[in-house]
Amino acid sequence: MRLLYTAQFSRAYRDAPALIRRAFEKQSLLLLENPRHPSRRIKKYNTAEGKWQGRVNQDWRFYFRMVGDAYVMTDIIPHPK
Repeated sequence: MRLLYTAQFSRAYRDAPALIRRAFEKQSLLLLENPRHPSRRIKKYNTAEGKWQGRVNQDWRFYFRMVGDAYVMTDIIPHPK
């Protein structure tokens, strides 16, 4: 698998705090290594759109779709509690 980034994700990532960007980098590498690892907390977010959610940390989430051999990152935002 590989990672691809949408323009929306790139903008949100650029605007995220440095601490969140570093945490996402760690989580994205771990996602590539083992997507089923419990700390990723990957779950289906919107089945109709094929969207998945993963945890950056307790307060931030990233969203993606699986397309072929790629995780297409669509957004990274504070957790909508």
